[in-house]
Amino acid sequence: MASTPSPLSKIPSGVWMLGFVSLLMDISSEMIHSLLPLFMVGVLGASALTVGLIEGLAEATALIVKVFSGALSDYLGRRKALAVVGYALGALTKPLFALAPTMGIVLTARLLDRVGKGVRGAPRDALVADIAPPEMRGAAFGLRQSLDTVGAFVGPLLAVGLMLWWANDFRAVFWVAVIPGVLAVLLLCFGVQEPARHEGERNVNPIRRENLRRLGPAYWWVVGTGAVFTLARFSEAFLVLRAQQGGIPIAWVPLVMVAMNVVYALSAYPFGRLSDRVSHTTLLAAGLVVLLMADLVLAYNDHWTTVLVGVALWGVHMGMTQGLLATMVADTAPKDLRGTAYGFFNLVSGLAMLVASVLAGWLWDRWGASSTFLAGAAFCSVTLLGLWWRPRHATVPR
Repeated sequence: MASTPSPLSKIPSGVWMLGFVSLLMDISSEMIHSLLPLFMVGVLGASALTVGLIEGLAEATALIVKVFSGALSDYLGRRKALAVVGYALGALTKPLFALAPTMGIVLTARLLDRVGKGVRGAPRDALVADIAPPEMRGAAFGLRQSLDTVGAFVGPLLAVGLMLWWANDFRAVFWVAVIPGVLAVLLLCFGVQEPARHEGERNVNPIRRENLRRLGPAYWWVVGTGAVFTLARFSEAFLVLRAQQGGIPIAWVPLVMVAMNVVYALSAYPFGRLSDRVSHTTLLAAGLVVLLMADLVLAYNDHWTTVLVGVALWGVHMGMTQGLLATMVADTAPKDLRGTAYGFFNLVSGLAMLVASVLAGWLWDRWGASSTFLAGAAFCSVTLLGLWWRPRHATVPR
């Protein structure tokens, strides 16, 4: 009797390659980002509000740039070249962190790094949607997210090992992070083949009014939902700072991000497959409940066991919702406007991330860490109400 092919074996090789590209770049980025809040506060003397402002500006920059890169990829009908430019810019910014003598240089490096992320993000997601068959789109996004997140926990693990080996030498660790970033660019250049564009297709400006009208109520409902999700889930830099409050030695603090990303990586693909079979709205609501629990646990106290539980729940939430939201954008947008659709989705989410991270830092400085996580729980509750009350004309697939 012939054996049944594994679901993973059915996913196109291009999706796998894009996943490994994301894995390598995340190793590079997370080696830096898992230590950056500690570097800013402990070495450069920044406040929690400054950390929140920089993180918010950085993530907002990435998400806003995605509007233009996504629209440009639709206009050109080509995704890979823009993705290469974005990954290359991300790799080139890594040495700036190692050289930074002041917060101004850190801010510049963080913003340029996120510009690179913004340039590559929407074209890459649209490329995944172009390559993957519709019936396994959720699994494809889940797989790419899982591989991406493997990098997100390998990076902090390497950071911990190198910090212990080099006696908390932040800058030496930042230099090592350059290597996987360069490898990511090379793998994308030589390992990913873009689907051929159909002959006869014309270059059309995707941001024209008649084209934007084709992004209907279901799509804009997904955009609004994603924005409120972002308000409830501010920058992960605050998870690192919460762990430090519990007295964990600096060299070991990145293990908090390792724990979160292990859970995230293990859950993203199973929940991606599940999203191909169950109601998207139900799965989003379940993810919000998990995030609400994470916020309440993290608000309770800063003992390392409590922080670990909260961080693990945060990772489950990410695995349940991030690939799902990307799938919902693909399902509710016309094929020729997918890059633009991801761009606008991320623009709105980027503005929400800026507001959320600045608010989180302000609450942290004024009333303490617990108030930051309680505010996140409040936004979760608002979003749950929004999922329950949904206009009929905004019905989304499944």
